[in-house]
Amino acid sequence: MKKYFKHKINSLLLVNKIVVIHYIEVDEYFHHAEENHDFWEIVCAVKGGVNCRADGKEFNLSQGEMIFHKPNEKHSLTVNSGENSGVFVLSFECLSYAMRFFSNRKVKLNDRQIRYVKDIIEVAKRTYDITFYNLDTDIMQLLPQPTLGGEQLIKNQLEMLLIDLMRTMTETQDGNDVFLQDTQIDNKIAEDIIKILKDNLFTRLSIDDISKKISYSKAYVFKQFKKATGKSVMDYYTDLKIKTAKKLLSEDELSVKEIAEKLAFDTPNYFSKTFKKFTEMTPSQYKKSVLI
Repeated sequence: MKKYFKHKINSLLLVNKIVVIHYIEVDEYFHHAEENHDFWEIVCAVKGGVNCRADGKEFNLSQGEMIFHKPNEKHSLTVNSGENSGVFVLSFECLSYAMRFFSNRKVKLNDRQIRYVKDIIEVAKRTYDITFYNLDTDIMQLLPQPTLGGEQLIKNQLEMLLIDLMRTMTETQDGNDVFLQDTQIDNKIAEDIIKILKDNLFTRLSIDDISKKISYSKAYVFKQFKKATGKSVMDYYTDLKIKTAKKLLSEDELSVKEIAEKLAFDTPNYFSKTFKKFTEMTPSQYKKSVLI
């Protein structure tokens, strides 16, 4: 019997969840107040033009242009003066590293990519019971009889749109060397986290804080960091603080209490216990050993 090799499919990006989908037609007086949330959002001017504000910067979208709002980015939307516009808005969760490509991106869609947008709108109309004119809708209910496979089609079409945009902007005849392989991605995520930890040695960070900064879930942050470094994020963070404490102790300019406060430990006692756990010496013992 002939043996076949089953080739594993590597996914560049995966859309985990669709939050809301809108297509609204608005007049020149339309304004949507500033908001932010922990998922991605795309805004596309399907007809006419719109003005977007993202993290304090102004962006004008002409017909056929799209902007990406990354997780936790503050953004708002108004219509160009004197225009009636049709605006497509889709919010979704995607934890794939490749999505970082779209941070702060404004793109011009080609005809094929505009068809993806229109197809998503049409399938959404036959899948969800939503009001397409109201941007404040925060939940979508399935229709009593949704079109067959509608949710999956929307997910697939969105992924195809995103990949198509990436290819259009990065592909050459020789292939693509912009995007990282899986092992490189693991290391890059760990490097990003380590930089955040080092930049915040004299403050307090939680896993929640870190996951918001790099736009990934807590579980994903923990898994990828452990995979790349062999340590948990918080153990690595504490180890960095203890190494800094050793340096400060050896300089003999600050007291143990002052070092504890500088490194944002809750109490000097907690600092001493943690220091001993990592070094098998109290801060005072370590200080005496290096100053002899």
